[in-house]
Amino acid sequence: MIDEDPALAHAHALAASRSAGRVGVVRETVAITAYAVGDFALALRELRTHRRITGSDEQLPLIVDSERGVGRPDRALEEGRAVDRSTLSTSVRVQLAIAMSGARLDLGQADRALQELEIPEADPDRAFEWSPALFSARAAVLEELGRLDEAAEWERRAEIAADALDAAAGVADREVIVVEEIDLIDDEGGVEVASGVIPVADDEAESTGDAESVEEIQPADVTERNVDTADADTDVDVDADDDAEGTDAEDDKAEDAR
Repeated sequence: MIDEDPALAHAHALAASRSAGRVGVVRETVAITAYAVGDFALALRELRTHRRITGSDEQLPLIVDSERGVGRPDRALEEGRAVDRSTLSTSVRVQLAIAMSGARLDLGQADRALQELEIPEADPDRAFEWSPALFSARAAVLEELGRLDEAAEWERRAEIAADALDAAAGVADREVIVVEEIDLIDDEGGVEVASGVIPVADDEAESTGDAESVEEIQPADVTERNVDTADADTDVDVDADDDAEGTDAEDDKAEDAR
């Protein structure tokens, strides 16, 4: 609901908070929906309440970004530096780096904004769930620095990562999806970036077989389908012959009886 109608989602969250205000997930939901509708002051208040109730720093990136939203990038940096990043999950650590980089940009510190994004997870050869946003953030900073060619390259990598993740998740809607740089999912859940194609399951291909987006049908598939059709036709002919023979036999019996 928050993606389709954030205002409605926020109204529901506020209603829930009136009856379950001491439940951490409820306060967290109010904060997230408040952020979505641009009420950064409320988001900050609810995020701090959520952290106080649960003791969790999982929403730290949103706290930093909300401080930016109310016009306090200095305070945003303080919030981000107050937590040992090694205690955070990888995805939260990446989101925090992006938020901290944004705060640096707010202060006109483009060079330091780029430094905030110099993290091990910024690997252009592998795609994780956070990679598209991380690569795009890097592209934005490089563009701010006037390094336009590098910015374009990182934006291209962001698009490739997004396509690779979609393809790996089975989101593709064509028989053959050609992704410029994609290979296999590794043990850590990342997608190795290399040249290749991602085939879609047969049932998905059949459902879109007439669409213009389908690039080709493999000859082997066509042959197998023809064989199946031929078998079906043969079965029908055999049954028809059996019925005919049975009718002839009945006619003979009737003639003998006369």
